Amino acid sequence: MRLTLSPVISLAIAAVLAPTAAAQVGYPPNASPYRDIVPGHSITPLYGRFGGGGGRFGIGAHGGNVFGARYDVRTAGAMEFGLTVARGNLARKIVDPFVQLARRTSGPVPQRVTFADLSLQLNVTGGKTWHRLAPYTGVSLGVAFGQNIPADTSGYDFGNKFYFAPQIGTRYFVTGRLQLRADVRALFWKLSYPASFGLEPVLEPGTAASPNAVITDNRFTEWTLSPWLQLGLGYSFSL
Repeated sequence: MRLTLSPVISLAIAAVLAPTAAAQVGYPPNASPYRDIVPGHSITPLYGRFGGGGGRFGIGAHGGNVFGARYDVRTAGAMEFGLTVARGNLARKIVDPFVQLARRTSGPVPQRVTFADLSLQLNVTGGKTWHRLAPYTGVSLGVAFGQNIPADTSGYDFGNKFYFAPQIGTRYFVTGRLQLRADVRALFWKLSYPASFGLEPVLEPGTAASPNAVITDNRFTEWTLSPWLQLGLGYSFSL
């Protein structure tokens, strides 16, 4: 005796079994590689290494260690906002346009710089981690405050500079609240050289065909790029 099912009964059975089959394709909740990033705040002490060459004369701040802290506000989505304050123990050279060529460049000398910036961060994996990792990209806009160096009598002063810094990085969530952070920034700022760099040195002047001025091409400004690596250990909390 053959048993046949009506089309209505067949459709009913398929509707009941479909969710079960779909559940078997995905991950069980306790085995999923994705975990929610809890919205809230975080504080991250930072250590960094600042690179670059200081521009074509080496007198821009570069080459040293940076220590600071970052405060973040996280939403439930992919966006995150951060505030960073840091102190850089950097270095630079001194170029004296008034002396003989053999004595023109000296240093490096210490150049302390204080950084303060705001960051907009986009989490690549949205509001979740993947195997505890949360890669991100973003950009920071800030101001660098340079310490005056009395030994530099050339008229050049590093001063205070606006900068912007695109960045990529990742966080590794050791726990839901404790995370390791690592990123690399490409920091851009503009150096401005004094008019004295276009003058011939009194003690060793050049000629029209062979000038001895520091700058002979009228380029008294220059954008420079400095790589900036940062590492930190952050802690998340809710207010």
